[in-house]
Amino acid sequence: MFSGFGFAEPWWLCTAVVAPLLVWIALRRERSALGIFFPRAGQAVSIRPTWRVRLRHLPVATAAVALLGLSIALARPQKGTVSENVTTQGVDIVVALDVSGSMAAEDFQPRNRLEVAKEVVSDFVRRRMTDRIGLVVFAGRSLTKSPPTTDTAVLLRQLDDVQLDMLPDGTAIGSGLATSLGRLRRSKARSRIIVLVTDGANNAGEIDPETATDIARAMEVRVYTVLVGRGGQVPMPVRMQDPLTGQVVKRMMAMEVDVDEGLTKRIAERTGGEAYRATDPESLRTIFERIDKLEKTEIKHTAFKRYRELFPPVLAGAASLLVAAGGLWLAGLRVLPA
Repeated sequence: MFSGFGFAEPWWLCTAVVAPLLVWIALRRERSALGIFFPRAGQAVSIRPTWRVRLRHLPVATAAVALLGLSIALARPQKGTVSENVTTQGVDIVVALDVSGSMAAEDFQPRNRLEVAKEVVSDFVRRRMTDRIGLVVFAGRSLTKSPPTTDTAVLLRQLDDVQLDMLPDGTAIGSGLATSLGRLRRSKARSRIIVLVTDGANNAGEIDPETATDIARAMEVRVYTVLVGRGGQVPMPVRMQDPLTGQVVKRMMAMEVDVDEGLTKRIAERTGGEAYRATDPESLRTIFERIDKLEKTEIKHTAFKRYRELFPPVLAGAASLLVAAGGLWLAGLRVLPA
């Protein structure tokens, strides 16, 4: 709920220009009349002005103020409150993010796969402010970093905290899916989805991906799979000890990384989602933008407005000033002689 002030018909304010125009016309006619009746400056100075002369502008000024008030009254000033109810039929989302050792591959220059994935997921979260989003990470086993929540700030802090080597190494895709499904089990949202981000083939975990996929299908949870990286020989940082200095240094080495694109496609197809392949940072961003458009949230706004009209006293005041201006004119106070 918020209060505010405004005009119901603000275009009437344009008529306010009549007031200064009236004053300008009156002053112009006064100068013209003075040129006729007082042709000699010396004589004009010697005349002692009477109270009528001193108050000669009062009728015009009063009429100008009255016209200004009339313009404001016609614009109908209002003051009131607006109450707004927002109803969302949101989407509950869990992002399952692979943090296995192969996500350290630096084929997504100038950073590794995990850092780029975190940045893209962060942008995705900021675009879904009305949805509940959770975060699950997996490597050799899975871990819930955040259950589905609308607290974007907390979720982003948890995402920023994600690091390589935080879990035993391996790629337990089935476990990552199962943990994500557990977080959606009690959800009553109109739509429930999992965004699975991985770069390898399943080689660990107590639950195989096929079983987890069957559970997702039974729960009517769509899974969007995003396979990152090229596969094959990729540049991988390796820590080793320098034989000369004894210091541990990081060296880049080409290492073989297995991918199972067929598995990610089957998971997506069987759950009604879609499978994507990202080979560079830009394609990864495009994929998340595509998912964002596919899973839109329905938002309904209902507004209740209550205004109090303020124009009656303004209109009454303007009318009174107009009557007063006419009375002053009839009383002999005027710019020009009768």
